[in-house]
Amino acid sequence: MRSFTVAQVARLLDHAVLRPEYTTGDLAAHATMCVDRGVGCVCVRPCDVKETVRLVGGSPVAVASVIGFPHGSQRSETKALEARLAIGDGARELDMVMNIGRFLSGADDAVRDDIAAVVAVAKPHGVLVKVILEICYLSPDGIEAACRLAESAGADFVKTSTGFGPGGATPEGVRRMLDTVGGRMGVKASGGIRTWSDALTYLSMGCTRLGVGDAALILGAAPCDAG
Repeated sequence: MRSFTVAQVARLLDHAVLRPEYTTGDLAAHATMCVDRGVGCVCVRPCDVKETVRLVGGSPVAVASVIGFPHGSQRSETKALEARLAIGDGARELDMVMNIGRFLSGADDAVRDDIAAVVAVAKPHGVLVKVILEICYLSPDGIEAACRLAESAGADFVKTSTGFGPGGATPEGVRRMLDTVGGRMGVKASGGIRTWSDALTYLSMGCTRLGVGDAALILGAAPCDAG
């Protein structure tokens, strides 16, 4: 397993502030923690983008918005509108949910077009698009096929999970994603990553981002020699 410093891991974390009951006070506390701990990105609900941009202003922390969250079943036009509004509010990254039901129905063209609709809004602004596959619903071959669809649609990352489904990241699923598009796309493990050891496992595999719900807990558990 590779070694990482605390600062290196912090920069690769996407700290999620997505639970429906979070208040504006919770949002402020999470944003402050991200700035203080050097977290690379804070991922928030669409209604919170503008305020989060203000809260982290002047820091290196990027703001991401979820799109089509958490089920991915919104119309493509709705996802594109969400993307446009989030970018207008200052989001620099978009974590969109693939249309899982359409994918499982074999409607590859519809899934590709759905992703491409968001990419078309994001690319002119230099905004990253991460496609959430929700791998708990997919077979190993399905994971590979979904990665290829996201790549062909022009997305920048594939991501394992929303954190709201029945399962999260697994080493087997992440390995399939890395073997399929690693080196050409970023791979983000998300869902169930709760410890320093979990974080290092996925980073050592080759993930370039980790989605977490408690960055402070993970970073606070780093061994003393991690600096």
